[in-house]
Amino acid sequence: MTVTRSRPRPPGQRRPGPRPRPRPARVAARERPAFRGDIEGLRAVAVVSVVLGHAGVPGLAGGYVGVDVFFVISGFLITRHLHAERRATGRIRLAAFYGRRMVRLLPAAALAVAATVAAAWAWLSPPAARAVSLDAITAAVYGVNVRLAAQGTDYLDAAREPSPLQHCWSLAVEEQFYLVWPLLLLIAGATRRRAVTALATLAAVSLAICVWQTTAAQPWAYFGLQARAWELAAGGLIALLAPRLPGFATWPGLAMIVAAALWFDDRTLFPGYAAVLPVAGAALVVAAGRTSPNPLLGAAPLRWIGRLSYGWYLWHWPALVIAAHLHDGPLVQPAAAIAALLPAWLSLHLVENPIRFGRLKRHGLVLGAAVTALTAGAATILLGLPTRVPGAGTAGDTAAAVTAPDTVGEARTRLEGLIAAGATQAVLPRNLTPPVAAAARDSAPGDRGCLASLDDTSTRAALAKGCDRHGDPDGTATMVLFGDSHTEQWFEAADRIARRRHWRLVVLAKSGCTPADALTIKLGTRRVYRECSAWREDALAVIARLRPALVVLSTRTYTDPPTGAPPPADTAWAAALTTTAQRVAASAARVVLLQDTPDPRGTSVPDCVAAHPAAITRCALPAPAALHPARRAAIERAARAAGVTVTDPAPWFCTAAVCPAVVGNTLVYRDGSHVTSTYVRLLTPLLEAALPG
Repeated sequence: MTVTRSRPRPPGQRRPGPRPRPRPARVAARERPAFRGDIEGLRAVAVVSVVLGHAGVPGLAGGYVGVDVFFVISGFLITRHLHAERRATGRIRLAAFYGRRMVRLLPAAALAVAATVAAAWAWLSPPAARAVSLDAITAAVYGVNVRLAAQGTDYLDAAREPSPLQHCWSLAVEEQFYLVWPLLLLIAGATRRRAVTALATLAAVSLAICVWQTTAAQPWAYFGLQARAWELAAGGLIALLAPRLPGFATWPGLAMIVAAALWFDDRTLFPGYAAVLPVAGAALVVAAGRTSPNPLLGAAPLRWIGRLSYGWYLWHWPALVIAAHLHDGPLVQPAAAIAALLPAWLSLHLVENPIRFGRLKRHGLVLGAAVTALTAGAATILLGLPTRVPGAGTAGDTAAAVTAPDTVGEARTRLEGLIAAGATQAVLPRNLTPPVAAAARDSAPGDRGCLASLDDTSTRAALAKGCDRHGDPDGTATMVLFGDSHTEQWFEAADRIARRRHWRLVVLAKSGCTPADALTIKLGTRRVYRECSAWREDALAVIARLRPALVVLSTRTYTDPPTGAPPPADTAWAAALTTTAQRVAASAARVVLLQDTPDPRGTSVPDCVAAHPAAITRCALPAPAALHPARRAAIERAARAAGVTVTDPAPWFCTAAVCPAVVGNTLVYRDGSHVTSTYVRLLTPLLEAALPG
């Protein structure tokens, strides 16, 4: 037997064999896509359009399309990175991916959110600061877009002023997409074809939802991932398909983005089909720039702004909102927008880059969880701070003065005196009722939820709650309160009147639904309010069955003209209200048309008096603007010509010049549209005197 000895190896020489495979991380590093300077410039175009549009720069009302450009860029970059990693290593390391996202986005966002909450508690009213803290909690966990969509479709919350954290909705959409898209890639499998199929399917479904929801429930289309995912998917498809377009195609793409920013405004039905224009433009720029980047986008100034784009986006909106609370003037908003570049630059160099390129980047998941917990926890703690607004002095008891057992004439005189005094009263009284912090909840507590929702098409749900058994349920005569939330706000006074007269009170009211014979637009949508028309007909049928002794008809009329009605709007509203009043009169013994209450024009009066407790005259409503005299006059003329009784409550709220926010010790308005139930209750004797017995 022959034994073969192996040849001795020189010292340091390794045993022959297959070469070791490079570590996946090293392969991934070699396969990492090249940096795109033109995309940095495109970020600048996007952020400039958003910031200047938000600042009210003339001609850029459609600047919000910059967010759509950001979505395309994000979808492209993230998909390109994930695809490169999978091609190099055969897998996607989810923990590493989510860690990188957290390191990149969370520290800067948390700093901006924390600073915004601190500024809100320093400079805004306590109720507004509490709302900002709630927004901060949802922003910290990337859910603020859902909160905003829900608020946008809530009729009674529609008067809320913009939150300084409202802009975080787009970051929430991106993070939600980042959570879903890598998982879909894993499910789709390793091949590019399957990934393209998955992303194209996602894009098609999302675009269909976007088009549908833009008309059916526009806030959900604007803020929701389900209606925005197609924009990120468009960028992802470019990354996967790697289209080779000639470089000159970047110029039409830029033109499409600019055209959308200049052409669109707040009346544009958006996103819907309209969003295709900026998304397609951004897609052209990104796709064509792969082989021949646009020279304009590669310019140093644009690339500098592009590097600051994330921070500038984070800081500009809080600066705009808080500046608007502190100062007036045409240059305040543009100045605040430009000033936001400073914290953006500081954030980039002192927070973002040190963390992204330092040792902390190795612990992305831990860092992200810690930052999220600290931000949400701090905002939660601030919610526990007292929200009492300091007052000075004690005002006379308005309710005692007006409802004292004397004649109605004396009560009216006393109220007019209190209103005149309120027009010059500068300091918020300590004994204010309701307290500012409770004003939003001061709405008809005893009506059992009789205000029908936006989607109700009949009165069945309200009647099942007992909304036909208010007042004296055993009364032999019936009184009906018929209209929208501006009618329902009179419930406390109407209920007391019905009980005194031993009448049964029936409440037929629906959110945002005028009783006038008119087509309107449903809140939170861009479509005709068909649910209102169906509900109105059902309510009229109920009134016909009841044959009531009295119907009180009221509505908010300070809105756009009825859909499809010929101008002028004042005449259209007057004709529509009179038509309904005449239909009601066929079934009721008496009909009273109650003119609308003063219009705060969407400005939250409680927030205003809380922000200016030593100068509440700033919160008074100018009477000519708040009362819309031309519309009131047109409604009164048409109603009286039709033989309908008209009652105008304007003297119960206003002098000839102003409608004060506080009358005596009573806060008059609970938001930017409705009157507090506390004030309505003290008007009971005046309303009763105006209603036939």
